[in-house]
Amino acid sequence: MAVLSIRVTPRSSKPGIGEWKTDPSGRPFLEVRVAAAPADGAANEEVIKLLAKQLGVAKGAVEIVSGMTSRLKRVQAPCDEGELRERLGG
Repeated sequence: MAVLSIRVTPRSSKPGIGEWKTDPSGRPFLEVRVAAAPADGAANEEVIKLLAKQLGVAKGAVEIVSGMTSRLKRVQAPCDEGELRERLGG
């Protein structure tokens, strides 16, 4: 299992997986854009669906482990770090 840091942009006109970026502390994160609004967990559900589809795993295998109400989230997926980056374009 690998934990992935992501930055979510809700209400995006172009939903999808963005680029890998680095925060000021040098930690990598992945940009993820979703069309849903951040209300009632709709954006979180869309993030899970999008990542699961891109990784080729079931939605139940992808879990947000922190940042449920934040744009910055940590997501757990059933892949190792290298496999995760390869499948998500990094």
